[in-house]
Amino acid sequence: MKRLPTMAILAGLVFLLATATMAQSTAWDPELQIKIKAVASPRVSPDGKRILYTVSEAVTTPEKSEYVSQIWMASIDNKQNIQITFGEKSSTNPKWSPDGQWIAFTSNRKDNKNNLYLLSLNGGEAEPLTDVKSGVTNFEWSPDGRSIAFTMADPKTEEEEKNDKAKNDFRWVDENLKMSRLYVLNIQKDAGGKREPRKLTTDNYNVGDFDWSPDGAHIAFSHTKSPVANDWTSADVSILEITTGNVTVLANTPAAENSPTYSPDGKSIAILVSDNPPRWAQSGLIQVFATNGGQPKSFAASYDGQPDIGGWSADGKRIYFSEAKGTGTQIYALDVGANRIEEVKTSSAVFTGIDLNRSGTMFGFVRQTPDTPGDAYVASVSDFNPIQVSRVNADLKIPALGRTEVIRWKSKDGKEVEGLLTYPVGYQNGQRVPLILNVHGGPAGVFQQTFIGGRGVYPLATFASRGYAILRANPRGSSGYGTEFRRANIRDWVAAITRI
Repeated sequence: MKRLPTMAILAGLVFLLATATMAQSTAWDPELQIKIKAVASPRVSPDGKRILYTVSEAVTTPEKSEYVSQIWMASIDNKQNIQITFGEKSSTNPKWSPDGQWIAFTSNRKDNKNNLYLLSLNGGEAEPLTDVKSGVTNFEWSPDGRSIAFTMADPKTEEEEKNDKAKNDFRWVDENLKMSRLYVLNIQKDAGGKREPRKLTTDNYNVGDFDWSPDGAHIAFSHTKSPVANDWTSADVSILEITTGNVTVLANTPAAENSPTYSPDGKSIAILVSDNPPRWAQSGLIQVFATNGGQPKSFAASYDGQPDIGGWSADGKRIYFSEAKGTGTQIYALDVGANRIEEVKTSSAVFTGIDLNRSGTMFGFVRQTPDTPGDAYVASVSDFNPIQVSRVNADLKIPALGRTEVIRWKSKDGKEVEGLLTYPVGYQNGQRVPLILNVHGGPAGVFQQTFIGGRGVYPLATFASRGYAILRANPRGSSGYGTEFRRANIRDWVAAITRI
């Protein structure tokens, strides 16, 4: 038998080891899935030429293990992307000033509490606008750009602060609740060189969504009796007059009313109203209220009964909204005059963070599919032809992914059930493989065609790369298939599980 030279054997071993190492480094594992960057908060500028978005990235060091978000800006025409915030702390929720010259955002860079910051697009450092004791939760620019309204929870008491410092961190659930209040802040400093927020709401309720009137004189806001999760059913909508602080109730039926959105002329407010009585497997309608009172106008029910209001068209003739449809996302336009719902875009992809710019001309959103991670996209309201703007994971070598397809089957009673089946990497037809049944909660959740290599609850790409098939079923009770289907398992969970 012919013997190989020693050097040839060593060279072969080195090649095999290098090949094995390369294969291991390009295979999916939970660590790689954590490294996938996530895009959020896409916001198109008022002139439709630029877009803001955030990129969340895992930071893992011996001293730190967390996700940190930073703000990026892209030019829509030439796709030039630049990072505009930096540091060890996150910067989130960027929003354009009405003239497009400034950006306001929240950051926890001081004392780990979310504060408001202001950044000029002409250059320079971000300037802090607030120094709060609890944390800013959400904010909106006034139409004239001279002030910002924001929500903030009540601060901790001195005793609670002392307990935190002493590590006496036990808590009684749903006690010492902190109500969220509405504040307004002038961008221009006062004579003393300060900006002092003015509290607008003092009544004992928790403020949620809100929207400025086009003339900047009022704010419509939703509120619940407390921040407890089960109290969402108590949501009502009121209107606040900025100069006087007077609050007038607009909608306070036994149904839950939220997401108030002013029409461009300021004469109407679109509100999402739940069924009556409200329930967790909820269904809602869009109603339009006249700001001067009177009975609201109810509109046609949407396919899934869970519309997420995006905003009005510039001419006030349409209201845009989105909701789940099967395993994808559907965007619709509600024709206010004709009371007719039209599909704006049919897609098997999943759209998140859908935002209509201030001029009502462009959508910004994050788009993802089972085999492509989420990125920032824009689309004109006139034709909705999505244009990809970012490629935040371009520097990562994405390993092979298992193929995902939508499958449907008939239940024992003839009802059709749908799910997502992900095959193992390299699967051949007829091959027998182990199957993982992935069950969602919610209680009215839905599995959609999101990127399987992302930071989901389960590392789907890792399972598929290890030879497993994964079935994500959307049984009775799931969203995306209409109200009747979503309520089909009420008081019948065990039976519904056995029937699929």
